[in-house]
Amino acid sequence: MIARTDYATRLLAWFDVHGRHDLPWQHPRTPYRVWLSEIMLQQTQVRVVIPYFERFVGALPDVRALADAPQDTVLALWSGLGYYARARNLHAAAQRCVELHDGDLPRDLDALLALPGIGRSTAGAILSQAWGDPFPILDGNVKRVLARRHAVEGWPAQPKIEKQLWSIAGMLLPDTRLADYTQAQMDFGATLCTRHNPACLLCPVGEDCAAFAQGRVDELPTPRPTKALPEREASVLLLEDGKGRVLLEKRPPTGIWASLWSLPQAEDDTRAVDWLRTHASGLVDAVDLDTPQRLLPVQHGFTHFKLRMQPLHWHSLPARHRVGDNDRLRWVARDELATLGIPAPIRTLLLAPRIALED
Repeated sequence: MIARTDYATRLLAWFDVHGRHDLPWQHPRTPYRVWLSEIMLQQTQVRVVIPYFERFVGALPDVRALADAPQDTVLALWSGLGYYARARNLHAAAQRCVELHDGDLPRDLDALLALPGIGRSTAGAILSQAWGDPFPILDGNVKRVLARRHAVEGWPAQPKIEKQLWSIAGMLLPDTRLADYTQAQMDFGATLCTRHNPACLLCPVGEDCAAFAQGRVDELPTPRPTKALPEREASVLLLEDGKGRVLLEKRPPTGIWASLWSLPQAEDDTRAVDWLRTHASGLVDAVDLDTPQRLLPVQHGFTHFKLRMQPLHWHSLPARHRVGDNDRLRWVARDELATLGIPAPIRTLLLAPRIALED
């Protein structure tokens, strides 16, 4: 095996030439910007994150601004990135920082881990990139690199395998340039030691890779055990009034799409009509509610299941000026949609042409 310092030296030399040095969170590199970027980059590619990051920091430039913002504003800025628990945790963590740390992120591992949404790898990335402190990271890219380099058997998310990888990551830390080393690991995994078709012949530390030596690069890391995702169905109510406004309902604070604005949802078409009858007196004047137009279904995949949504469309409804006795329902004009946190498939449905199913 290449010595610890040689491994870091070679990786940093590669990074100096081929790494990413102009990412927006690197200039300026502040704890807040590093933290925000790390949360956004969880399960999301850099090219997707960059415009969201720039829009977010443009509106909420520091911890206090984020803590003071309404949750709807935070979710609207996040809308489209998915995994919305990240945004809710980010907001809650900022409020905790104001309450406990005078509006700053704490420069302490345990204090960071106590904040919502910050795990060990994210905390290490913040400490190493914002302050140059010697803490390892273990995101998906680093797990893949280390599993191949050391021919570690087993799915990396298993506790015993993850513990082994953490130990290796800690031993490889250099004495200097911790911020660059952290970025180098992420860039190396994202551009060379990729999940599929890794560029092994260009690898700066290839002579030290056990998987390459054993001809097992395609086998490692051990993939997650697979199983078929269950499929669920639901009906969503697309209600439009004569002005083109749509009715949105705020989701509960927990569960799928928590606290986002979405279309009212029911288990099937019959229950959807029942929902509308129940709420009709506060929403619309007298109108025939039994004959909605069935639009093309929408498919969406979650981590643990697939959802097929059947939109039911009522249009030109005589909507009441305000929704009665329910502050979780709101008539929203098309030009107001951008100001709300709305799940990506629902936003797509709202903005797409209305295409009906054939009878």
